[in-house]
Amino acid sequence: MEQRIRFCTTSDGVRIAYATTGQGQPLVRVLGWFTHLEFDRQMWGPAMEASEWKGLSVRYDGRGMGLSDRDVQDFSLDVQVRDLEAVIDALGLRRCALVALSEGGPTAIAYAVRHPERVSRLVLYGSYSRRPEYQTERGREAVAVLRAFMAEGWGSDLPAYRQFFTGVFMPDADGDSIRYYNELQRVSTSAENAATFLAEILQLDVTDLLPQVRCPTLVIHRRGDAAVPFERGRELAALIPGARFLPLEGRNHTMLLNEPEWTQYDRAVAEFLAEDRRPASRRPSKATGPSGPVTVLFTDVEGSTFLTQRLGDARAREVLRTHEGIVREALRCHQGSEIKTMGDGFMASFSSATNALECAIAMQRAMAEHNETALEPILVRIGLNAGEPIAEDKDLFGTAVNMAARVAAKAVGGEILASDVVRQLVAGKGFLFADRGDVAMRGFEDPVRLYELHWQT
Repeated sequence: MEQRIRFCTTSDGVRIAYATTGQGQPLVRVLGWFTHLEFDRQMWGPAMEASEWKGLSVRYDGRGMGLSDRDVQDFSLDVQVRDLEAVIDALGLRRCALVALSEGGPTAIAYAVRHPERVSRLVLYGSYSRRPEYQTERGREAVAVLRAFMAEGWGSDLPAYRQFFTGVFMPDADGDSIRYYNELQRVSTSAENAATFLAEILQLDVTDLLPQVRCPTLVIHRRGDAAVPFERGRELAALIPGARFLPLEGRNHTMLLNEPEWTQYDRAVAEFLAEDRRPASRRPSKATGPSGPVTVLFTDVEGSTFLTQRLGDARAREVLRTHEGIVREALRCHQGSEIKTMGDGFMASFSSATNALECAIAMQRAMAEHNETALEPILVRIGLNAGEPIAEDKDLFGTAVNMAARVAAKAVGGEILASDVVRQLVAGKGFLFADRGDVAMRGFEDPVRLYELHWQT
């Protein structure tokens, strides 16, 4: 089956290569470790053609590897999610399934939480939400040694440098598979990118996002996985609401086609994806408030990732709990409905645009008061939009929601931004706005007029 390779550009200007095969129900594969759309098809092409699942299959090379732009320095979770966002947006997929392998898991989890309306099903194979063994002082020392090891010989003709990782990923592989995987790693990325990527992925922690995953999820993990301990897969399944867990035998983290577990894996995934046939009683219906459109509000703590890296998980969590308390108190006082939390932010809805803006002002004033004496100030960006979203399973979806999230992303800490729709809904109510002009929004063809709401007394 011939693959079609195209390119798209992320919101921060990085060109990403993606490939499609087949047609029909879309499945996007979020791959871990290093990939090369042309080279790795030699090994995985037969698996895709023999798979029981038939539909549109999408694969892509993340930034810094394969056919995508390699001159990059940032491999954080946020930019990896941007890569996935760019591919899905470029294909115009309103809704798709995600299959995430290994290091691709945190990326897929974060995307599913940020864009719940666009993910129909989630499969996590050999993945994790955190690697606590590498997040101690001793673990970080081990990562530093591995980075030096990579920098010394990753791109050399000597396979021993890459053989170390091949041996971890597939300890029971045959000679041909080992030689192929050694070469795949060499051609996929540079030594510098490999070392930086490794350090980043081993420090990721998306555990707080797991309870927020709303789509049906299947977790598959091998009992003897030599690269990602079995306990990490069990943890994913335990913390994602309603997730199914399929344990498989074997030690190879990278599964080979001649292993009997491959057939089990392929059949389980195909059957799970085929279940995405919602009955009429579960189809979305428009959400309507007491009168007029719904106003959607997003909050986001600026610099939360850096905060966690600087303070550590426990202290950063204390800071974020303060944010959560302030937001929930403001929602209670202004008749707002909490739709969901996203680790470092909230999504809420209001039947009244006036209440929504007054709530946003109350949040920022409470944050400012807290910051006057706090050792760790909290800077929150807030964005609002109004429209008629889709309501399903106590969540909201659709263009109005996506726009509200994009508006929040354009704010800086301490700002409240609103779309022109919201401004017009509260005309004559005494709110003071500053025109920020037309702003291009990712995923929207036309620029959007934004206004900053003044809240300081």
